[in-house]
Amino acid sequence: MSDGKLVGIVLVSHSAAVAASVADLAKGLAGAGTSVPVAPAGGTEDGGLGTSSELIAAAAASVDRGAGVAVLTDLGSAVLTVKALLAEGDELPANTRLVDAPFVEGAVAAAVTAATGADLAAVEAAAAEAYAYRKV
Repeated sequence: MSDGKLVGIVLVSHSAAVAASVADLAKGLAGAGTSVPVAPAGGTEDGGLGTSSELIAAAAASVDRGAGVAVLTDLGSAVLTVKALLAEGDELPANTRLVDAPFVEGAVAAAVTAATGADLAAVEAAAAEAYAYRKV
């Protein structure tokens, strides 16, 4: 468990609308009384489809509460953009982690787990476990 600080979550999508909608869903399902810091980082600065290092870095800074930041992505080039930011070393808050998880289910699991005060490792594990969620 953390020391009262919540893990922040950044949702990186090629679409601003998708990132914002998944962020709203994750926050909503985490519980009405929680204040899990979740931020979308979707699309490009000019509103187009794609990913933006600047938007990702700004979103990560906005959710950093000192307990770590979990970053979930939708598609391959979003992963590459986050990996490049992590490699630079100074663009993202300390203790930022790219999480290998399905985008929607992982985001919800991450937010619900973060709302309990869990640490970054537990939030990452919960999001990754969403790969095993069966629908049939």
